[in-house]
Amino acid sequence: MRAFADLYAALDETNKTNDKVAAMADYFRAAPPQDAAWAIYFLSGRKPRQVVGSRKLVEWAIESADIPAWLFGESYDAVGDMAETITLLLPEVGTGSDLPLHQWIEEKLLPLREADEATQKQVVLEAWRELTTVQRFVWNKLITGEFRVGVSQLLVVRALAQVSGVDTAVIAHRLMGEWTPDAAFYETLTHPETVISEISRPYPFFLAHPVESDEVSDLGAVQDWQAEWKWDGIRAQLIRRQGQTFLWTRGEELVTDRYPEIAEMAAHLPDGTVLDGELLPWIEGKVMPFAQLQRRIGRKTLGKKMLAEIPVIFMSYDLLEIDHKDCREHPLRDRRKRLEAIVQKVNHPSLLISKVVSADSWSGFEQQRQHSRQFDVEGLMLKRLTSPYRVGRMRGDWWKWKVNPYTIDAVLINAQRGSGKRASLYTDYTFGVWDDAGQLVPIAKAYSGLTGLGNPRGRCLHPPQYSRAVRTGTQRQAGISL
Repeated sequence: MRAFADLYAALDETNKTNDKVAAMADYFRAAPPQDAAWAIYFLSGRKPRQVVGSRKLVEWAIESADIPAWLFGESYDAVGDMAETITLLLPEVGTGSDLPLHQWIEEKLLPLREADEATQKQVVLEAWRELTTVQRFVWNKLITGEFRVGVSQLLVVRALAQVSGVDTAVIAHRLMGEWTPDAAFYETLTHPETVISEISRPYPFFLAHPVESDEVSDLGAVQDWQAEWKWDGIRAQLIRRQGQTFLWTRGEELVTDRYPEIAEMAAHLPDGTVLDGELLPWIEGKVMPFAQLQRRIGRKTLGKKMLAEIPVIFMSYDLLEIDHKDCREHPLRDRRKRLEAIVQKVNHPSLLISKVVSADSWSGFEQQRQHSRQFDVEGLMLKRLTSPYRVGRMRGDWWKWKVNPYTIDAVLINAQRGSGKRASLYTDYTFGVWDDAGQLVPIAKAYSGLTGLGNPRGRCLHPPQYSRAVRTGTQRQAGISL
């Protein structure tokens, strides 16, 4: 726990990428494999469910700190983070723990979920008394299920590659899918000769960078690029291996059971095939709004009525594996031809292929992009025809050229303090517009993406009919993109 808490502090104290990678590499070189596996688990964004309810933690913290409940509330309002608030309010009495991280997780943390309240309280209070401030903060973050620190999985992969000598793309692939954070996994992850055999394992996703209209001409000859519509759905990989089907989202969630129409279709794919694409709500040859797909996402069980109202298709746009062979290093033009042949042979209404958009100049593509909304898409994807399928957000080969958002003039009608590191700043803004009765109607909240007074990115609260031009008023006006 001591070494992991020190790592957390080192990561939290710098915004330099190389320093973060170096700190993680130093930790992995020294940590026992069991601890390293759990560190990877948490640093890569995975976390167990909250093991102790927030209400209990607050009650025990108030009791331990010997303060009134109102003072805890005021402190929480100022800090904005429960784990940090508890850490700061408790008396500093602990000298720290050298118990290995994996024992803290496996012997103390995880058993709390099934323990009675008395046992939970005893374990939590003993930890608070034993740990130093930084260790206690990390412990509180783990208990609440809110552990996060400023590193991406890509940085974790880079650190592991430095330590092991294994290529970053290989490490990234081994980290995909489901795995158990134990010593055996860590040894397998970092061993140069490991062969991935798990049939359900997906590949790391290749992500695109945004490009602006005045930058596309810098991409070179238009003939070197393939353009497709940019769909607004759920990015996914469809895997068919050894007679079984696996559907993974970009967030590494296995969702095969939630989309039975896709699973049924996948049975017709050649064995040893992996497709990259988008899950889209689709009916009568047209994509439905993403909000319709969200209706299915939130359902634990899907009845016939829901399946009939919101059918889902797999819009394929890349081929990652064929005949059980990884084909990601093949150029896009070759992968596309083989993908077209597979889709044509399967010939199933739940499997489509993303249409290639044609133009003989960048200005021609610009005109096509301007018509994106007519096809209910977000813009264009530009992909270099010679490109392999890379790992992560790599610049140069894939670009997303989104259509410009609609804008309105709105009134800033409310400002609220943020949470976490923004707890002492008024960073959460509510915007409104005037209705026909002369009343201000809240339509959007903006939490991030502010560019001065104008053009914050917002989240729509009301239907588009409320998006009217704002009349002159005493409230502050700002441009907002929805």
